[in-house]
Amino acid sequence: MTVVESVLARVPGPLRKVLIRHREMLKFAIVGGTTFVIDNAIWYVLKFTILEDKPITAKAIAVIVATIVSYILNREWSFRTRGGREAHHEAALFFLISGGGVAINLIPPYISRYVLDLETPHVSLLVQEIADFASGSIIGMLLAMFFRFWGFKKWVFPDELGARKGTRVYEEDEPEVEPEEALGHS
Repeated sequence: MTVVESVLARVPGPLRKVLIRHREMLKFAIVGGTTFVIDNAIWYVLKFTILEDKPITAKAIAVIVATIVSYILNREWSFRTRGGREAHHEAALFFLISGGGVAINLIPPYISRYVLDLETPHVSLLVQEIADFASGSIIGMLLAMFFRFWGFKKWVFPDELGARKGTRVYEEDEPEVEPEEALGHS
């Protein structure tokens, strides 16, 4: 039994149906949480070491690394039942949409640092770091996440390129769904 199956087996029936119905969004959120940790770990390591005077560059590098991980996880897990494009075409679209996400992600910390002057010596180091985290890791990432989810579903992994592989559409009036059928093996 996979981890997903064992978790779903413990979830009450009505909630299980909601999770199954929104499985792509749930998987996308799990991938997002994983890449959130990767992004922030790399950002803070770079920002407090070799790129101390270039926090926006450090954030851009961190987001790019997290985006590469995101592509692999989304292609192989979140949206594995969608698409149908050739791999190089799909990857190009993914990174194009993700590039827009990177730009969106960098706007709030740029505004925080260079428009609102929320950086030392204008504010304390603590205020600067709180502003960086709030603007780059929360506001920027949330805006980019909504843009990416929309773009990935619409252009990178669209349903209209073919029937969904290995899944069924779950209606509310259908009988109870086994967890392994609902989310697939991974």
